[in-house]
Amino acid sequence: MTSKISILAIDLAKGSFQVCAVGLDGMVVFNRAVSRTRLATLLAEHPACIVAMEACATSHHWGRFAQSHGHEVRLVPAAYVKPFVKRQKNDRADAEAIAEAALRPTMRFVAVKSAATQGRAVAFRTHQCMVRQRTQLINALRGHLAEFGLVAPKGPASLKLLENALADQSTDLPTPVRHMGSIYVEQIARLTEVIDRLSDELETSSKTDEQLRRLCSIPGVGPVTAGAVAAFAPDLDTFDSGRNFAAWLGLVPRQRSTGGKARLGSVSKMGQTDIRRLLIVGASCQRRAFRATSVIRWVIRRGGSTNRWLAALVARKPKMVAAVALANKMARMIWALSTKQENYRMA
Repeated sequence: MTSKISILAIDLAKGSFQVCAVGLDGMVVFNRAVSRTRLATLLAEHPACIVAMEACATSHHWGRFAQSHGHEVRLVPAAYVKPFVKRQKNDRADAEAIAEAALRPTMRFVAVKSAATQGRAVAFRTHQCMVRQRTQLINALRGHLAEFGLVAPKGPASLKLLENALADQSTDLPTPVRHMGSIYVEQIARLTEVIDRLSDELETSSKTDEQLRRLCSIPGVGPVTAGAVAAFAPDLDTFDSGRNFAAWLGLVPRQRSTGGKARLGSVSKMGQTDIRRLLIVGASCQRRAFRATSVIRWVIRRGGSTNRWLAALVARKPKMVAAVALANKMARMIWALSTKQENYRMA
C-alpha cells in the first residue's frame, strides 16, 4: 500500500502529529495521528514521496529530516492552506487541507532552511530580544522615578541621569526606591554588555562574510539588516525580480483592483516582518548601521541630496512614505547585488 502513496501531508505539533496519506488517484489512503517517534520512523522507512507541511517553527527541522531520507518536501504557507479546510477545523481536516494545497500546480512553497541559516536567525532574534528587555527595564525605571519627581528623556542615552539621581544622597528618595533602582541599573548594565557583545559579533561577521560585506555597502543597510537578510530571506535567486523580493517583504501597496481599475492602498505588510522593519525604521544599536529613516532625516536636515530621485521624493511626500519607498528601493538593490554578485556602485 505504501507504494501507492504519492504524498504524506503532516499537520505538525509537539507530541502528536496528524498524517494524511494521499494515493496516486488523489484519494485519502489513511488519516491518523502518530507520535513523534512513529513519525520519524514513518519518514525513514517510507519510500520516497512528497512530504507536505505547513510552514511553521518546526517545519524546517522535519523538512531537513525528510529530505535526508529522499523525500521531496513542500512547505505551504498557512494562509494558503486555510482556503482548503472543509467545514470544521480539526487536525484531520487540517492535514487533508495541507495535502490538497500542496497538490495545486500554481501553489507557492517555502524553501527549507538549513541549520546554519536557522542558527543565524536565533542569533538575530536573541539580539532583538535583549534590546526589547533593556528598553522595558529602562522604561520601568523611568516610570518609577517619575513618581518621585525625577524625569528623564527616553532611550538608553538618558540612563546616566537616572543613575546619578539614585547615587545623589541629597535626592529625596526612600531607601527601598534606591535599592530597587540599583537592581534595575545592574540588570540594564548586564543586558547592555550582552547586546554590545552580540552587536560586535554581527559587525565582525559583516566584515568577514563576503555576502554581508556586499550588502553593507548599500546606503541604508547596516550589519544588523544584512544579518537579518542572511538569516530570514531564502536564496534570492528564487525571486524572478527585485520587485518580487520587495513584495515578499511586504513593501508594495495592497491592491483592491477590479474591472481594469487599479486601486492601490497602503503598504501590504504581508511579508517578512523583521527585514521590513529594519529597512524602514531600523532597530540596530550599531553606530554604522544606517537606516532608511536616518537617510531621510539626513536629507531633510541638509535640505537636499545628490540623489535627485530621493530629493524629489522627500520634497513631495511625507517622511514616512518616503522611508517606505526608499526601503522598497533598498530591497531591490539587495536582490540585484546578491543575484549578480556585484558590489554597490554609486550612480
